[in-house]
Amino acid sequence: MKNYIVFLPTFLVLLLHLIPPVFSHNISPIPENPASLRFWSATNIIPFKVRLNDMGGLEQSLVNAESGVLVISVRQDGFGQFKTITEAIDSVPSGNDRRVIIRIGPGVYKEKINVTQTKPFITFYGSKRHMPKLTFDGTAAQYGTVDSASVIVSSDYFMAVNIIFENSSPMPDGIRKDAQAVAMRISGDKASFYNCKFIGFQDTLCDDRGNHFFKDCYVEGTVDFIFGDGKSLYLNTELRSVAPNGAVITAQARVKEEDDSGFSFVHCLISGPGDSKTYLGRAWKERAKVVFIYTDMGTVVSAEGWSDRGNIEADKTVYYGEYKCKGQGANPTGRVKYVKMLTDAEVKPYLDINYINGSTWILPPPKFRGYKMIK
Repeated sequence: MKNYIVFLPTFLVLLLHLIPPVFSHNISPIPENPASLRFWSATNIIPFKVRLNDMGGLEQSLVNAESGVLVISVRQDGFGQFKTITEAIDSVPSGNDRRVIIRIGPGVYKEKINVTQTKPFITFYGSKRHMPKLTFDGTAAQYGTVDSASVIVSSDYFMAVNIIFENSSPMPDGIRKDAQAVAMRISGDKASFYNCKFIGFQDTLCDDRGNHFFKDCYVEGTVDFIFGDGKSLYLNTELRSVAPNGAVITAQARVKEEDDSGFSFVHCLISGPGDSKTYLGRAWKERAKVVFIYTDMGTVVSAEGWSDRGNIEADKTVYYGEYKCKGQGANPTGRVKYVKMLTDAEVKPYLDINYINGSTWILPPPKFRGYKMIK
């Protein structure tokens, strides 16, 4: 009996050591094996109620907001509370301090949408099977580049789930002046996007500033189709060139060494016409920071990989990195000399959601069980 009593607690201690802890301050790195991503997500991107009851670590303002969720609906068929997304946003009071989920019915919504800085904690939520499309046709000639966006979000704690963001302006032809056209501009901090699509040509997604998380998304375009000075983690996202004669995926806008921004692409897919010459990034600003990790690069990616736009001084200041990427386009043989083939130690920060301070604010898409529809 004595041996049994001693053995039981010892066994429990050993068992607990075998179970990986899931605490907000002990996030595990994104695994190399893509088959492990689902488990990683389940153990690192934790629902609010679990985080609140078992682990904590969330920012208090977010805890307060998620504790009083309001759900409103937009439907074009008249069965929702609003027929336009703009009307739904207008119903949210300035200084909003609770999570407002705007459930958007299927269809094409041609609106120029603006979520101002005074309206944080807003979620756009669409159907996975019938994703709503938010579209407009503004161009830089009309609004200026960043303000041409079909959807502009300047508030913090924004979330979008199952949404298509589109700018329907035609592809720039080199003749029309200022023809670049943004689909989405995210300028608020602590924003997350799940299963969203960003459709456009030049300057599709303005990842403007703040910490952002993109998971299971799709971005297409031609030139600089992800640009800005955000600090963002893109996970399991397809980046598709639709340019007939070459494209540039990123134009990251870090200017000073001390600026805390950069794009990390992990387990992404780069696709497009096989004979197109696509660059992973170009030195739009002198200290651009972009890394690609565990990414599948098709033949669309140019052998050089990166462009300094002929400014050789930028070769000394940009931070372009690659780590364990695969596919014909990932062949390091022809890469530019200034690219960094990252070491295990160098890549570590970019494989952690705390690269974007995510352990304090990233939550998974909401479940509607337990949420009452307010009528």
